[in-house]
Amino acid sequence: MSDIEGVYEDLEADVSLEEFREAVEAKVEQMGGLADEETAAMLVAHEVGESEVGGIADIEPGMEEAKFVAKVVSIGEVRTFERDGEDEDGRVANVEVADETGSVRAAFWDDHAEAATEELEEGQVLRIKGRPKEGFSGVEVSVDDVEPDDDTEIEVQVSDTHTVESLSLGLSNVNLVGLVLDTDSVRTFDRDDGTEGKVSNLVVGDSTGRVRVTLWDERADLAEEIDPGTTIEVIDGYVRERDGSLEVHVGNRGAIEDVDEDIEYVPESTPIEDVEIGQTVDLAGVVRSADPKRTFDRDDGSEGQVRNIRVQDATGDIRVALWGQKADIDIGPGDEVALGDVEIQDGWQDDLEASAGWQSTITVLDTDSDTGADTDDRESSTSEGLSAFADDGSETGSDDGGETGVSDDVAETPSEQAQTDGAADGEEVEFTGVVVQAGDPVVLDDGETTMSVETDTDVGLGEEITVRGVVSDGRLEASDVF
Repeated sequence: MSDIEGVYEDLEADVSLEEFREAVEAKVEQMGGLADEETAAMLVAHEVGESEVGGIADIEPGMEEAKFVAKVVSIGEVRTFERDGEDEDGRVANVEVADETGSVRAAFWDDHAEAATEELEEGQVLRIKGRPKEGFSGVEVSVDDVEPDDDTEIEVQVSDTHTVESLSLGLSNVNLVGLVLDTDSVRTFDRDDGTEGKVSNLVVGDSTGRVRVTLWDERADLAEEIDPGTTIEVIDGYVRERDGSLEVHVGNRGAIEDVDEDIEYVPESTPIEDVEIGQTVDLAGVVRSADPKRTFDRDDGSEGQVRNIRVQDATGDIRVALWGQKADIDIGPGDEVALGDVEIQDGWQDDLEASAGWQSTITVLDTDSDTGADTDDRESSTSEGLSAFADDGSETGSDDGGETGVSDDVAETPSEQAQTDGAADGEEVEFTGVVVQAGDPVVLDDGETTMSVETDTDVGLGEEITVRGVVSDGRLEASDVF
């Protein structure tokens, strides 16, 4: 057995002995006689071994070459482009291939582009050798050599339309039908070449989950034309990763279209009583109160805005801070909401608080009640909405084990039902709560008890305030309101 054959026997790579011999001879010639056949064979074996990847997930842009087996998921059209300094146009066809570890775009150039579109079929398994590089939509491979592999089976579903659950990093030519859960405004930015770009976001959900959809440049304005609750189809998107989560991006080649299709989105949520500081969680419940929007000045001189709401489920309630454009969402008492990706923080008076920033999703869920009701209608229906979470008999803010939060009796006759939690006449107390009646008297609710307050201060329904004063005849006569 020759030195070349001995090294080849130990080689765990999909390459024939003849191909290996040719590579060794080329290496000996390349090194100008500085290496014998055995040394050259070991060098080639090392290079060949490095190019074999265990799966598509192992392909990285810095690799000189990658060899892998994958199934054809989709085949794009041949596109032409002008090459600098050449009369003849270039051609390229992008083929999406995948294995159990992920997917990648394989670029076939010039004559190979025509062959790819004419000879390849979706579902076909290929052995591919190519050069990985960083492409516009992630890692892609420029194909140098390809051959069919009819003996290998790869468990990858070939589908024209993806679900949220089926998305994986590197996918392109993605079509996705889903329900719009949240929208964002258009933001502009300066590119390195001096041009101005635009970007916006949607959040889309289906029966398998939800995903953020990022719209670029010409497509960015669509975010302000689409209303939450609309069913859309994302056409020719591509999947990228941001902050550990997958996103679908849509550029000028992609599109967003309205479709007449019913899509079910069922949010999964963490019980409020189980949340802990530092978590990013999904919550769902009924809006118990909603404060007015407040503006503030940031350190950089810009103006920000925030609005606090209190959300309750069957296990408890929590204040949720809606930041930036989230503060403009039309939410009021009685609305059922799903809150995605909110961060649990240490709030005021050591109470837990959920923070909803740009990455969060705020969805007002359709209910049997009139979701288009105005503010007065929402206020009068608060008790009915909260009762949906009281079926388990929990006693959050209720003396009779019935409805949690604001009871029907309090809403109708607050002066009779509001109590001072055992405070005696003449005693000075301080009480913090949400305004559930803004008339005379003002009625506050802190989630466990209600307080009837005499004050001349103008307060708004849903606003959280602190009052200090002396109890007289079962009411707190406020000397301070803040």
